[in-house]
Amino acid sequence: MNTTVYLDNNATTMVAPEVLDAMMPFLTERYGNPSSMHGFGGSVAKDIERARQSVARLIGADHDYEIVFTATGTESDNMAIQGALAYYRDRRHVITSRVEHPAVLSLCKKLEKEGYRITYVPVDHEGNLDMGVLKEAVDDDTAIVSIMYANNETGVIFPIDEIGLFLKERGIPFHVDAVQAAGKVPIDVNRIQCDLLTISGHKFHSPKGIGALYVRRGTRMRPILFGGHQEKGRRPGTENVPGIVGMGKAAELALTHLPEYAGRVSALRDRLENGILALFKNAGLNGNRDRRVPNTTNVGFEYIEGEAILLYLDGQGIAASSGSACSSGTLEPSHVLRAMGVPFTSAHGSIRFSLSRFTAERDVDHVLAVMPDVVNRLLDISPYWDSEKKEGRPITL
Repeated sequence: MNTTVYLDNNATTMVAPEVLDAMMPFLTERYGNPSSMHGFGGSVAKDIERARQSVARLIGADHDYEIVFTATGTESDNMAIQGALAYYRDRRHVITSRVEHPAVLSLCKKLEKEGYRITYVPVDHEGNLDMGVLKEAVDDDTAIVSIMYANNETGVIFPIDEIGLFLKERGIPFHVDAVQAAGKVPIDVNRIQCDLLTISGHKFHSPKGIGALYVRRGTRMRPILFGGHQEKGRRPGTENVPGIVGMGKAAELALTHLPEYAGRVSALRDRLENGILALFKNAGLNGNRDRRVPNTTNVGFEYIEGEAILLYLDGQGIAASSGSACSSGTLEPSHVLRAMGVPFTSAHGSIRFSLSRFTAERDVDHVLAVMPDVVNRLLDISPYWDSEKKEGRPITL
């Protein structure tokens, strides 16, 4: 097979052709600095504002000035949490979940070393958030609660609406990392009642290196970067105009394609998932089958290594993942699957397939055709699997 079957869209997505077309003028003839006094550069500022309006519409924001452009989702997460802590200096408590993206968890580990008290809310075996623990943890010392909209590894959606209502009644700032939800499910910041919300353009077909942070009007926070006046001083630095324009166009497209995710993409995901689970006795789903984004499935294969599966798939032109692209390069089981209590026998053999609107039926068919040879070959050489009895034995650590 000459072309790659790309099923790693939670890591990044291809740039949509329409997005590239929208960006090209700003990489060629319209290269002016939007902060310039002259018309050549100043006219570019209008294109930034049009993109800001498009991003605001994608997440249901009332005002486009509530959108702050950043470089990445990681920067937006850091800006939200550290910005709130910089304002609420007398509060030393942060609440998050055990399955957040490393952009949040790594920051929280740093904050712990600085004397902050961090509550890590657990999840159950399907990846569902323990709302009882979250509600019990909130106190007068809580500066901010940061909870993801949808998990990047399992696709499980958290009860963001319920959290938002609970925190709003108590006056606690609420940050939502919606990087894996934007462009896949409808988002309405007013329904969620969040104060801050993170999105990243390269997760919905704009280029890498452009993100955004929604900051509700009246939200109290301080900047963590200092320099020029750009983004009303909230995020100084010369704007990435091509990236911003691209993100704006991608946001417009994402809105129009939301029904396709709920329909065709979800159906393809289910076809792939059900096909794999039917093929293998040693395979099981990681996560909540019903409450998740429509493009993601995470399947655990007992008694074989996920990295080996990925290598064999790669040899067949299939790109998938064993979890977060930001925490790859380690042989440790996923922190998300560990938090869910996924058995060691399958946590190491878990694979994430994440689709997009560019995924075709033939792509799913190719994966289903290749998987039997890949998995059975690895089971044959697994020291923990009896090929004759078609069963595994306990693994002693």
